[in-house]
Amino acid sequence: MRMFAFLAIAALLLPVGATAQRPPDTVFLEELTWEEIRDLIAAGRTSALIATAGTEQKGPHMVIGEHRYVLEYTTDRIARALGNMLVAPIITYVPEGNWDPPSGHMRMAGTITLPNEMFMDLLVHTAKSLEAGGFTDIVFIGDSGGNQNGMRDVAARLNQEWAGSGSRAHFISDYYAKSSDDAERYITQDLGIAAENIGGHAGMSDTSQMLFVNRNYVRADKLAPAGGFEGSGVSGDPTKASVELGEKLLQIKIDNAVAEIRASLARTPGA
Repeated sequence: MRMFAFLAIAALLLPVGATAQRPPDTVFLEELTWEEIRDLIAAGRTSALIATAGTEQKGPHMVIGEHRYVLEYTTDRIARALGNMLVAPIITYVPEGNWDPPSGHMRMAGTITLPNEMFMDLLVHTAKSLEAGGFTDIVFIGDSGGNQNGMRDVAARLNQEWAGSGSRAHFISDYYAKSSDDAERYITQDLGIAAENIGGHAGMSDTSQMLFVNRNYVRADKLAPAGGFEGSGVSGDPTKASVELGEKLLQIKIDNAVAEIRASLARTPGA
């Protein structure tokens, strides 16, 4: 008994590095050390996912980080499904409109905008940093509309610069555009809900996804069709949102992204 107690105490007194530790079960760069990342790249995880999320008003009923929280869920599933990918820190500063005078989402407190040229510079520097560290395929997806053109143009620019180097950039539009169309088709045709109830911002779709990811970020007492008042920032009817619908819509995004990423990675460079 005394010997057992002695061994237990001795184990506690061992230096932190005295026992080997496996890397955590994560796909997020921020949760890994640089050596763990280096070793994962050497083992074949040579794709890096850069995801962009707006920090923007989401009506009176939902937190302004909705896009980021959705991407934390979807990027994890996308990377795990592909098996050869790690996820860069999610970019939350994106084009959101003007502040002088304030327009669009910028009329509501808390929204943060970045001029498109600066957003594109941020993407370029992020991609080149990852490529310098050993990643050969840099993949862009975005969870909001204002991000799409900048990511597309940056991917094209990088591919011109990297031609013949073995490194490539991939803009994955289906995560946003095709998924939006597929979601509307599912809601209207399969569920029989009128299209006007869906809305384009902070409505049924956005709210359902947030409910599934973290319902604590939805203020249930503030749910109202069109936000309840003019200028609320809501389009559509968030009262029709549900956890079940959110799960379905997120899976649509994940499946579309995985399919397009696989196709793009398999494509011959320059084709």
